[in-house]
Parts: sequence; C-alpha cells; structure tokens
Amino acid sequence: MAIQWRLAVMMAERNFNNKDLTKLTGFHAVTISKLKTTRIMPSRLEYITLNKLCKALQCQPGDLLKYIPDEQATENPFQ
Repeated sequence: MAIQWRLAVMMAERNFNNKDLTKLTGFHAVTISKLKTTRIMPSRLEYITLNKLCKALQCQPGDLLKYIPDEQATENPFQ
C-alpha cells in the first residue's frame, strides 16, 4: 500500500507556483519545495501543515492524497 502525495498536481491545477504557496502558507520556500517534489505522503505530515495547504489551495485533504492498493503500488515507501 502506498499513499500518493498530490501537492504538485493540485498546485498545477490551480496555477500556483512555489512563491505563491510560500506567501499564502507562511512556510519557508525550501519547505514548499520539499513538499512539492515528494511523490509519496510525507511520513510526518502535521495537522497544521495540511490545514494551511488546504486553506491556501482551497481544497480538501483528500485532494492532496490518493490511496494506491498493493497490487498497483510499484514500491513500498515504508519498508
């Protein structure tokens, strides 16, 4: 099982760049870059982080996450 992290997809759909999201969330530019480039759910995704991202992108938490069943997952990031 893997949970896909879709921040880059949501940013593209809403025409946001890293600088836009940095301004709206108050996160450091490096933090936004790291969150954007990862493809699996961050292992330590805090409530406040998810809350700020959803508020800035005007989306639901489920829009940022996608469950990939075992038979479809190419790798297990938690091993």
